[in-house]
Amino acid sequence: MRLDLIRFNKVKSTNEEAIKIIRSKKNKQGIVISKLQTKGKGTMGKQWISIKGNFFVSIFFELKKNMPNPKEFSLINPLIVKKILKEYSKFEVKIRWPNDLLIKSKKVCGILQEIIKINEKSFLIIGIGINTLKSPKNEKFKSISLLECSKKTINNIKILQNLKKNYELSNWRYWKYKYKNL
Repeated sequence: MRLDLIRFNKVKSTNEEAIKIIRSKKNKQGIVISKLQTKGKGTMGKQWISIKGNFFVSIFFELKKNMPNPKEFSLINPLIVKKILKEYSKFEVKIRWPNDLLIKSKKVCGILQEIIKINEKSFLIIGIGINTLKSPKNEKFKSISLLECSKKTINNIKILQNLKKNYELSNWRYWKYKYKNL
């Protein structure tokens, strides 16, 4: 699967842009990335606090029969992102199921999965927000940035390239095996 990069300087939500693109039939699959997100979406209607300089993307594609089902993707997505974040953090990256990644018990990443149906076809949208450079102040939970935990220079473009590669070349059987053997 080849994922086209669709870049924006500023959006309300990368997931909302992905939905617009799917509905317009311009692309069936791709990655929406933005430098700034003004109304990022979290789970259960919560807002994802998006600080400029952090990482905001939405990956979208049509679900095919040879792919995992949406419930399986909700288990696979954190594993893929954890693999990427581990390359940067000098501390352990943990998954708080189903959609958060933590370092030092603080939230570094959130993942929002949505499904839309158009003309009998189902599309999966995976929104990923990573506090790469700055962590938002939030009274409800503690957060941390990847920069605070890193042994490397944080480069959002390299993270994007790694994420793109992991989804384009993914062996879905491997990831299903990984989550079933946790």
